[in-house]
Amino acid sequence: MDDDAPVFVISVAAALAGMHPQTLRQYDRLGLVTPGRAGGGGRRYSSRDVALLREVQRLSQEQGVNLAGIKRIIELEHQVEALQERVAELSSDLVGARKAVATAHESAVAGLRRDLVPVRETALVVWKPQRR
Repeated sequence: MDDDAPVFVISVAAALAGMHPQTLRQYDRLGLVTPGRAGGGGRRYSSRDVALLREVQRLSQEQGVNLAGIKRIIELEHQVEALQERVAELSSDLVGARKAVATAHESAVAGLRRDLVPVRETALVVWKPQRR
């Protein structure tokens, strides 16, 4: 089952999170957890939502963080995840660009080597253009 699939009705999600359903409604109104919606408008919670509800409860009860603080923590965690995804994308792009540069460099060097002629003796030649 997909962790983001909205499958649990509010009573089941509340039981899984160890909360009262009214608490889940309040968290939804505050924007702490945003469950999916069924065709009739009923809330449907995913496994990820239930895990987030448990984390909200832990932060509130064990750490003493208020709901506004918890909301900010959640927002910052989402930003961090988005930035980590972007860094991964950019790292992948960088690897591709480095490979392209290496390939272009190898092609350029290979092309130059065909024009080189081996010389047995070493000599220094100074060339001066003629002035006209």
